[in-house]
Parts: sequence; structure tokens; C-alpha cells
Amino acid sequence: MFLKFPVVYLRPIMKGKILHKSVEMFLTLGFKSVTMDDIANELGVSKKTIYTHFSNKTDLVKEVTDSVFENICTGINIICSREENPIDELYEIKRFSMEYLKDEKASPQYQLQKYYPKIYATIKSKQFDIMQDCVIQNLKRGVALGFYRDTIDLDFISRIYFHGMVGLKDVELFPLKQFSMNKILNFYLEYHLRGICTEKGIIKLNEIITNNQSKKNAK
Repeated sequence: MFLKFPVVYLRPIMKGKILHKSVEMFLTLGFKSVTMDDIANELGVSKKTIYTHFSNKTDLVKEVTDSVFENICTGINIICSREENPIDELYEIKRFSMEYLKDEKASPQYQLQKYYPKIYATIKSKQFDIMQDCVIQNLKRGVALGFYRDTIDLDFISRIYFHGMVGLKDVELFPLKQFSMNKILNFYLEYHLRGICTEKGIIKLNEIITNNQSKKNAK
């Protein structure tokens, strides 16, 4: 005997599958490269099925970016809740973000900015609000623990840090063939931390850099 589920119950399931597959494809191949036909083919459904849940590609891109943003925020909040060494925390957030965004090989943020500027502007604003709070808390803890200098201006440092992180995603300024995202993020973290660390913080930073290099050489 087969159970028949009402369409109203099946729709959320199918929409979730479409969203999940779209996230995977957009982050791997880029927002511009992936078409609605590509997604339909990957799922083994008709394009009409996708349009039942998303009115057009822009609508789908918006929901994908919202989903990615929420998932990354959740992951970062979990990392921050551990209240680890503030320098370790920044590297752990970088590792998590790179893993989730598939090393940003398809430069998703840059493509979003270029082809979906309104969606990008909204996400950037939300990113700033979340990141500003996260970075300031990291700075305060770093100062309290003696890893960061107590003379730094928290608001200025948090804003310049955000500006730098956004600028790194500009593939015209940092071509992916010349700079992998993982590589330039490591450069930027070191650049940022050497500017605010105390002697105690520099010792910790050098330890992390040495350990990361050892792991890389061991592969």
C-alpha cells in the first residue's frame, strides 16, 4: 500500500532540495555560470518544477545568498561562543568560511556584486553588522588577555578589517590564478594581526604560522 502525501507537504521538501543543490552549484561554479536548466538537470526534474518554487533566477539567487549568509553566521557564532584564544579564533573562522565556501574558487562574492548588485548590497550591509560586532568582541577579548595592544581604536580597526576582507574578493585586483583565496586570507590575517598584537600576541601568531606551514609541508 502506497501512502499519498498532499502536495502542500511535498513542496517544502522539493524547495529545500532545489535550494541545497543551487547553493552547491553556485558556490562551486559561480552565480553567472549556472543556469536554471543546469540545476534542473542535476536534480533530475523539469525547469517548470523549479519555477514553481522560485519565480526566476534572481529570486533563487536571493534565497541562496540568504541561506549561505545564515549558515556562515551560525558557524561563526559557534566558533565565537567557545571564547578561544582570539588569534586562534580568527584563523578558525577563516578555515570554516573557506571550507563552507569551497575555497571561493568561483569567486561567488565578486560575481554576486557584478551580476546581482542589489542582492550584493543587501548582503554586504548585513555582513557588516554581524562582522562588526564579531570583530569588536574579538578585539576586546584580545586586549583583555594581553594579545592586542590596549591603545587600538576598536571601531576603526573593525571597520578597516571589514573593508580589507571585502576588497580581497576583488578578482581583478587579486586574480585567482595568481592568488588563491586561502593564500591571500592568510596574508591578510597576518598583516592585520601584526598591526595590533603585543609581544605576547606576536609570539602566538608566529606559533600559528609555523604550525600551519608544518601542516602544509607534511601534505
